[in-house]
Amino acid sequence: MAIPDLVPHPVAAKYAVLVDVGYLYAAAGEVLLGAKERKEYRVAADELIQSLQKHAEERISGELLRIYWYDAARDRVPTVDQRVIAQLPWVKVRLGNLNARGQQKGVDAQIRSDLEALARHHAVTDTILLAGDEDMVPAVEAAQAYGVRIHLWGVEPPYGTNQAERLVWESDTVEVISADFLRPFFSRAPQPVPVQPPAAPSPAQVFAGRAPVKPHAKPGQVAKLGPSRPRVEDVGEHVAQKWILTRGRDNIRDLLPGPILPTVIDTELLIEAEKELGHSLRPFPEARVWLRDGFWARVYREFDLGVGVSSK
Repeated sequence: MAIPDLVPHPVAAKYAVLVDVGYLYAAAGEVLLGAKERKEYRVAADELIQSLQKHAEERISGELLRIYWYDAARDRVPTVDQRVIAQLPWVKVRLGNLNARGQQKGVDAQIRSDLEALARHHAVTDTILLAGDEDMVPAVEAAQAYGVRIHLWGVEPPYGTNQAERLVWESDTVEVISADFLRPFFSRAPQPVPVQPPAAPSPAQVFAGRAPVKPHAKPGQVAKLGPSRPRVEDVGEHVAQKWILTRGRDNIRDLLPGPILPTVIDTELLIEAEKELGHSLRPFPEARVWLRDGFWARVYREFDLGVGVSSK
């Protein structure tokens, strides 16, 4: 009769990564660039997330549930960067509110709620928490009571510490992410150089030299008549104006210098324009070029940058 194997088999971990983006960006901006505000620097967030995911895989042997990306936005309307991040696989963007003074509201509460819920429902065995606030301590203790191990990550401080001492005490393991690890993903924001409006050509002057694109039709087939160029350009300008008002100038400034739009934003522009026109632009590739031209003409005027080059 076979003797049963009494040696316990190791159980693979299942883990989540919870990132307080406000803490991560502020701490990294300070140690790398001496920056005090987020508008002073740019972050290659998608590449940073991929590197954090790889770093986690090297630390914990098991299956990643997902990465929770906790950030804030004015009236919880996502920025360009946040919309792009939300499209990444295994990433869930969670937004708090950003008030008029640039303060985050509701972010810590979301982190605490998710941390406790993941532990209570046994969704994970381990959690990597990239944060520094002492407000996290009760949620850490609650998660540990459900058997979850908490691995605290912090950003290398320029001096002293940038994490609450009690949060460090209560975590199961602690690791400091070095400035060298973060440096490739942070750069100082470029300062736009205004162009005097009189020196900038008008949209009519820029577009006057372009030959109209005629739709091609197969022999014996009647070509589809698309929308007029002026109409499509007007709609592009209208969408840009609407976004400036509803999403804010800081959000739209993130698109500069252009004229290429992130795929997510370009798709949103197309959908908005089709709603305005009442029909699809997809059969007319040239109309999408005109749409972008109108959009950028309005954006460049907003920031006194003159009229840009066509996105064609």
